[in-house]
Amino acid sequence: MSAPKASSSSLVANSAAKLNRSVTLIYCPIHLGGPHAGVALGPGAMKVARLVSRIKDLGYTVHKEVEIAVPEVLTWWEKSTSAIHSRCVPEIAAVSQAVAQAVEEALEAGTVAITIGGDHSLAIGSIAGVSSYYRKRKEEFGLVWFDAHGDINTPATSPSGNVHGMPFAISLGQGDESLVNLNGFSPKVQAKRCSLIGIRDLDQAETDLVRDSGVLPFTMRDVDEQGIKKITEQALQSIGGDIHGLHVSFDLDVIDPDVAPGVSTDSRGGFTYRESHFALELLADTKMVRSIDIVELNPTLDIKNRTAQLAVDLVQSALGKNIL
Repeated sequence: MSAPKASSSSLVANSAAKLNRSVTLIYCPIHLGGPHAGVALGPGAMKVARLVSRIKDLGYTVHKEVEIAVPEVLTWWEKSTSAIHSRCVPEIAAVSQAVAQAVEEALEAGTVAITIGGDHSLAIGSIAGVSSYYRKRKEEFGLVWFDAHGDINTPATSPSGNVHGMPFAISLGQGDESLVNLNGFSPKVQAKRCSLIGIRDLDQAETDLVRDSGVLPFTMRDVDEQGIKKITEQALQSIGGDIHGLHVSFDLDVIDPDVAPGVSTDSRGGFTYRESHFALELLADTKMVRSIDIVELNPTLDIKNRTAQLAVDLVQSALGKNIL
């Protein structure tokens, strides 16, 4: 499969020395970003679906497996007195710091950092780690965020205070200060280096935030009208050809629940099986994917581990698996 014509050559040209075919797996069973405790079982379900051996089947080695400790906070909803505050912030900040360190170390080792969730609040840490790595090198990176939701709420706009609806905003420099300023700087990524693909379930405040953010958004209507290939190419064009790496944050709820039933906040009308794979295959073709999040897998809502198996398949696509 050929890479996107408009952007692949410049992206590959900016790639540093060829990466080792090696990954670091970072398991983060965080459930503190929302009310769905089942997401803590996501990493285990992907292990059952043979994550490690399927990665090795592609010719990769697994450099390291990291287990992130997550506090057992069963009364997370009592952590604040008002929904205008982010819930469980001290615990999420501690987890995010551990994730950031693990991701940065994985990149320093020349491996692809793959963070397995857990809810999408883990992206606060993963993006902080990626950003620290490139910041020290005075280099730029791009972010492609796949999601049915915007995840760009702030404590002032969120109707629930759930942090798994805020990680994109936090990475852009908006939100609770202790999360925004992780690793001592903000923002973690420039809006012009970001694209948000697959959105279809936004409240009005979040709609306005997406429009005003400077991020390039693509709704499911855009995908329907233009096709996932053109959408992905436009995302890469917008991010720019002068980056040194891509971070892919993939929320499994971007996929239609008929295909991926094991997610906490499903939304009808999402990606098909092939759209999901094709988008990641196109990103892999650029040879610039350095870090990946796979989030919001909830095995308690799955059918015979179907979504976990799909998630493992998607990791393979993001790492460059092709039919021939």
